[in-house]
Amino acid sequence: MTTPPRYAYLGPAGTFTEEALHRVASPDTAELLPQPDVISAIDAVREGAADFAVVAIENSVEGGVTAVLDALAEGRPLVITKEILVPVAFSVACNAGTRLKDVTAVAAHPHAWAQCRNWLRTNLPGVQHVSASSNTASAALLERIAKGEVSADLADFEAALVPPAAVERYGLEVLATGVADNPTAVTRFVLITRPGEVPPPTGADKTTLSVALPDERSGALLELLEQFSTRGINLTRIESRPSGDTLGRYLFSIDAEAHVAEPRMAEALVGLHRFSPRVRYLGSYPKADFVPTKLRGGTLAADYTSAQSWVAAVQAGTAV
Repeated sequence: MTTPPRYAYLGPAGTFTEEALHRVASPDTAELLPQPDVISAIDAVREGAADFAVVAIENSVEGGVTAVLDALAEGRPLVITKEILVPVAFSVACNAGTRLKDVTAVAAHPHAWAQCRNWLRTNLPGVQHVSASSNTASAALLERIAKGEVSADLADFEAALVPPAAVERYGLEVLATGVADNPTAVTRFVLITRPGEVPPPTGADKTTLSVALPDERSGALLELLEQFSTRGINLTRIESRPSGDTLGRYLFSIDAEAHVAEPRMAEALVGLHRFSPRVRYLGSYPKADFVPTKLRGGTLAADYTSAQSWVAAVQAGTAV
């Protein structure tokens, strides 16, 4: 009997992460393993308790999810094999009997709060933020309170900011829907696993890297960026993260529109490896929108092959 693949994700049930997971794996053919936080989901893959993990890596409002960026840059190597985009909007939900005007505190994951802070300031002026470990952890607590399983004293909030799918799942009532400062907000999730055979390029790919500067000097960052620009590689994301060893030293988390199998990306990696004391390859994978990457002249595979053939001929004395 074949063992189904195991997927770790941020739980409990009803999170946006679970929605992203359902786009890559079915509960009928895979074992879904909810985790209390994203680090636990990542560690489950590293430790062999899961084959894959789905984690949020970037939000169109808040930018990179720093806990994930840092976890992937350190520890035993993992790679990204897929990205999934999920539109994000929330509901303010509560147990029966609570009115919007009665709400003095709202439980929310920090990223959820950041995406809705203006709406909350306008519609619930003075409301306090109670941090939650996920977008549904507070909903699960409210359900347990309603069922009499735990004391209401465990909740220092009256309502929670939750994904719409979590409202019915946890038997809550809706006080407001479509809660978001930006109605087009999107969270980018990635599927991670242990390193293995790299999937072939599709023509619409990204490569994710973590790169350290060799030293703190004028022009060092420019030299790093030139490894990409001279080869016609567009960067869709670049974020600095503390190296963790010395104040003022940083790693750069980078998404590049290219695949490691492309000569231009391979050459950029050679340049980065020569330049930087610390380069970590975090995977090449198809872009979620599957829009082909436009290449400028001189950066196609055929251009590299032609140039390399000419140099070989020059070295052999058959061309000048």
